[in-house]
Amino acid sequence: MRLKRLTFKGGVHPPERKELSEEQAIEALPLPSYVVIPLQQHLGAPAEPIVAVGDMVRTGDKICEAKGFVSVPSHASISGKVKAIEKRPHPVAGEALAIVIESDGKDEMSPNIGPVANYLALDVEEMKKKIQQAGLAGMGGAAFPTHVKLSPPANKPIDTFILNGAECEPYLTADHRLMLEHPNEILEGVRIIMKILGCKNGYIAIEKNKPDAIAVFQKLVNEAGDNLRVVALNVKYPQGAEKQLIKAITNRKVPAGGLPMDVGCLVHNVGTAKAVYEAVALNKPLYERVVTVSGRGIRQPKNLRVRIGTPFQNLIDFCGGLSDDTVKIINGGPMMGIAQYTLEVPVTKGTSGILALTSSETRIAEPQPCIRCGRCVEVCPMNLLPNTLARLVEYKRFDEARELGVLDCIECGSCAFVCPSKIRHVHHIKFGKLEVTKMMKAKAA
Repeated sequence: MRLKRLTFKGGVHPPERKELSEEQAIEALPLPSYVVIPLQQHLGAPAEPIVAVGDMVRTGDKICEAKGFVSVPSHASISGKVKAIEKRPHPVAGEALAIVIESDGKDEMSPNIGPVANYLALDVEEMKKKIQQAGLAGMGGAAFPTHVKLSPPANKPIDTFILNGAECEPYLTADHRLMLEHPNEILEGVRIIMKILGCKNGYIAIEKNKPDAIAVFQKLVNEAGDNLRVVALNVKYPQGAEKQLIKAITNRKVPAGGLPMDVGCLVHNVGTAKAVYEAVALNKPLYERVVTVSGRGIRQPKNLRVRIGTPFQNLIDFCGGLSDDTVKIINGGPMMGIAQYTLEVPVTKGTSGILALTSSETRIAEPQPCIRCGRCVEVCPMNLLPNTLARLVEYKRFDEARELGVLDCIECGSCAFVCPSKIRHVHHIKFGKLEVTKMMKAKAA
């Protein structure tokens, strides 16, 4: 097994700025007076409401049902009354249908939540059913339904599982704190995942800028005697992208247009692993998560345990509010996150961080003409031509953009980060991917 050079081609080294919150232990945010729970919090078909306005719900009660295999249900994150089912601001989609619940202040739990005796003895299908019913979607940001990822076709056996503890996005420290404060639950989640997959090789991948987390897991793995290996990765962005992680650890290259299962691998992040443990061992649905609230625009950066559906405003208020020179609010990290136009947007299953950036931390500049320096090509971890792709999309030459692999872009933002002309490559490429996908669907219809 190759473990000499744990890195990948391309990538960048943005300022980490994790020192703002990495020493802050996870705190529980006080219960909000209301939550807004979008029906679309995952890739795939939106869920369908199974409650009506006026219904009373308990924390953990299912309030919307999955629509199809690539979909997951969602659950009430507080107890109270359903006040509305209507369109509300969404941190990714702009606006989406959501269920609004007004708190009764009791936080009464669903009776379905509770310990499962001898859960590791459950059969694989029962484990996957619990994960699907708990509404799990990848908590690293992609929000792909977890039970789908754990169900590869029979001709794509998984021999290697990688626990993603890289957390390579600047500022974000939620996964780092989870690894320090909940390592046993995460390890149990890994054991459940490896049983479901039937794979023998397991890696716990953590960047070298988290030596305390590396030490914690190395000690636990040594004591338990698990067939797991803790690997310390070179610090480079986007080390946490699953294709780059697989390349760094196994030297296997996921083919263009392919998935990790095409090379016998599967990756889940640490938050998802903990949620898998809670779903299988505690019957606990995904109604809360840990969110980093950081940036120099935040007066007191923190890592918070937050109920899904809590408005961003509540988190920011709990962290002392915004400084006067805040110029941008971002859902997620600064490289792949999405700027927000209102603080009414709710925390979703994929919200790993909320950043408030000042003018000294972010550049808001008008793009200038490309000078053909090639820096974007040098840093692209997918070996694409970001400058050419952006130009093709700008001129609506989508067929050519497709031929050059626009759909393979992982939207990491490395190209835009190094561009001296401030060209918004990712903005163009995202639009190009949407148009190419529409074009392909139209041809297939």
